[in-house]
Amino acid sequence: MTSPASFPEYVTLALWATNLGRPVKDMAGWADHVNAQMAEAAKQGAKIFVLPEYASEQWLAFKPEGLQTGQEIDWMADLAPEARKYAAGLAKKHDMLLVAGSMPWHIDPENPDAGQTNSAMIFTPEGDAIIQDKLSLTPGEQEPENWNLTPGKAFNVIKWRGLNVAVLICLDIEMPALSCLLAPLDIDLLLVPSMTLTPSGYNRVFGCAKARAVELMTVVAACGTTGAAVNTTNNPTNYSGCSVYTPCEPELGHIGRFAETEPTFDDGADGELLIAKDVPIGLIRNLRHGGAEVWPGGWNAVHVSVIKSG
Repeated sequence: MTSPASFPEYVTLALWATNLGRPVKDMAGWADHVNAQMAEAAKQGAKIFVLPEYASEQWLAFKPEGLQTGQEIDWMADLAPEARKYAAGLAKKHDMLLVAGSMPWHIDPENPDAGQTNSAMIFTPEGDAIIQDKLSLTPGEQEPENWNLTPGKAFNVIKWRGLNVAVLICLDIEMPALSCLLAPLDIDLLLVPSMTLTPSGYNRVFGCAKARAVELMTVVAACGTTGAAVNTTNNPTNYSGCSVYTPCEPELGHIGRFAETEPTFDDGADGELLIAKDVPIGLIRNLRHGGAEVWPGGWNAVHVSVIKSG
């Protein structure tokens, strides 16, 4: 998807560590909840807004009585088209690129038995709608008696207002092999919606997100769910926060941390909203194009030898 524009030197990002424990009554109520956060972000100049993986779990607050764990994915996938309509309108209303978190999506809307993916829903204010499936599913996501999802097979680069933007969902950011594929693509911004139940999971995802910023010489922005969804049968806790990582370069302050919130299980409110103002996208692109200290600019093919001893 392409929206013609000159390349921006700076961009302001908004990341929302959504507290799933805040109940909503219906899909319109969910959209109103997201709208309020986007309105606040817009006041502070944000042009990109990111919700976490499985933001759709907040819908469980109004799930039908008696809905079992194994039925939740199909039910949320049935609601996803309605959620997409609301999200598309919010992207246009606030003039933002919106990653409306991830949600289950029917592989074949005419045949629910074909299965579902865990898919990030991405909308531009110009009217584009992009779906990015999660490529690397956790064991729990694939259990037949549980959520029983299907992994995705394709990766998208979104060209928007001069930026090359990509989305990797949670476990996908932990896969170093993907960095080899992404390195030649000149990614300006890698967005990572996630869901982690424990501090260990949070540190795996966010630690790898920081590493990808170095490997790809780019900005990586990650956010995750907090709280526990009303009526959940699957995820009794969520622990996360929001972070924006940059390459570890002298011009960027050496440490690779541009902005972040403290991770938490539940902040007792709507979840932390991080506004990362004026991320220096232009400077980082210049570093990636030859100004960095040591970045190799991609990888060359190598021959691997296995040497047996003894």
